[in-house]
Amino acid sequence: MDQLKQYIREVPDFPKAGINFFDITTLLKDAKALRMTTDSFAWLFSGKPRIDKVVAIESRGYMFGPSLAYSLGAGFVPVRKPGKLPAKTIKQSYDLEYGKDTLEMHEDAIQPGERVVIVDDVIATGGTELATAKLVEQLGGKVEAFGFIIELTFLPGREKLAGYHVESLIRY
Repeated sequence: MDQLKQYIREVPDFPKAGINFFDITTLLKDAKALRMTTDSFAWLFSGKPRIDKVVAIESRGYMFGPSLAYSLGAGFVPVRKPGKLPAKTIKQSYDLEYGKDTLEMHEDAIQPGERVVIVDDVIATGGTELATAKLVEQLGGKVEAFGFIIELTFLPGREKLAGYHVESLIRY
């Protein structure tokens, strides 16, 4: 899937100096690249046991979660920052480089025993993804796999998700 790299714009020093941001908006605006990405995700997970839900992390995971859910014949579940979901939620906090953050999911989003794929655009340190897995598991779901467009291999995201099946389309 390295051919997808040509559709990713690298933005140096964003959002702050020293960070090289991998911008997927250039992939999203290209019909061929968008289709290739969506179809590749569907292919990665179509050989798994039946997937009941696709869980996507706010906000760029939402760009692929619903279409992947559609392709797999699964439901879609959003994971959001606090205060954004309208019904009763469960919460999971996780550590950031300087502080903490929290994610929420509706408490009725996952039923016990449901098989789940979690998707996002990038895996970096893995904290957000691990917190999302804990939300799924708190509701009795089984995380079958994680899927990412981009994996930053120089950061410990994959190691933080040790024990889970992790797929990425592009690696830097």
